[in-house]
Amino acid sequence: MTFARFRALHHADEPLLLPCAWDHASAVALAQAGFTAIGTTSLGVAAAPGKPDAGRATREETLALARTITGLGIPVTVDIEAGFAEEPERVADLVAELAGLGVAGINLEDGRGTRLADVPAQTELVAVVKRRVPEVFLNARTDAFWLGLPDARALALERARAYGGAGADGIFVPGASAERDIEALVAGAGVPLNVLVQPGVPVRKLAALGVARLSYGSLLFRAALRAAVTTALAVARDEPVTGDVPSYEEVEALHRYGRRAGEGTPGTSRH
Repeated sequence: MTFARFRALHHADEPLLLPCAWDHASAVALAQAGFTAIGTTSLGVAAAPGKPDAGRATREETLALARTITGLGIPVTVDIEAGFAEEPERVADLVAELAGLGVAGINLEDGRGTRLADVPAQTELVAVVKRRVPEVFLNARTDAFWLGLPDARALALERARAYGGAGADGIFVPGASAERDIEALVAGAGVPLNVLVQPGVPVRKLAALGVARLSYGSLLFRAALRAAVTTALAVARDEPVTGDVPSYEEVEALHRYGRRAGEGTPGTSRH
């Protein structure tokens, strides 16, 4: 089962490296590159159609993406921001719908703009979702470090324990990067720790600290934007285009993977 496979990846000898896709093509390309699971980036899913991240604006885009990438043969986890709803039952409905599509995990964050959700309310949200869809790996994200709050480590540990006690399967602490903070979170969270990849910090070092999951977050989406602009400028300046650019045929073929039967029709444009 996909659910069991995804859960097991958080308890392996090496951390789960989780690249994050923003559309069907990026998800297929990452799966074909050999990653054992993929996630989604809420920033990429929102920015691509011109919508704000963390603004409850991309519920339908998130569902649409999930429909096209759950047939890739590897577990998929989806970032649902804060759940796209106030009521815990409506968030649970969304997670149940995602699970029905084959999604193995979700990220559920406690950031609310420039503040954190109240602990009792967020704990209840986690509990309601897990009661409704116990098989889904719920990665509870806390934004204590992300928001630069005082005593971020203590806040993150408090919330990790509360969310884990409510049924969360893992804790995601974006912004945590100092070795002492990561050590404390690994030791005290009570559930597998997820942090963002850190350019310049070897994966093996984070593995040695006990990190269970390393998310790429929006890094790949942002890198793709830079690559697109860099390539456009290189052509305009009569400079060579660097890198191994996929062919038209290779990219066109990506539509054949992951989509559910009957979805999509072949196109005719070749540019």
